Amino acid sequence: TLFHPASVSDRSDGKIAHLDGLNLSRAWCWRGLASSLDTRDPRHEVMLLAADRHLVAALPHVTGDYMGEHWLASFALLALTA
Repeated sequence: TLFHPASVSDRSDGKIAHLDGLNLSRAWCWRGLASSLDTRDPRHEVMLLAADRHLVAALPHVTGDYMGEHWLASFALLALTA
């Protein structure tokens, strides 16, 4: 579901490595959606937790393999500054 990060089975595979980008993009979107809500809205915390799960799944893999590191940093920056 959208609340759980995609699983990346092989980061050296250029196609599968895009799932890290998907996770970072989802984190960015979840944070953006959460920021549009009042902090007392029960959905706010749910969205922030979903964003955090996606960040935890993808951030450690921003560097280490060229298939991801040459473009994942831009998605990570968007997610971290949302």
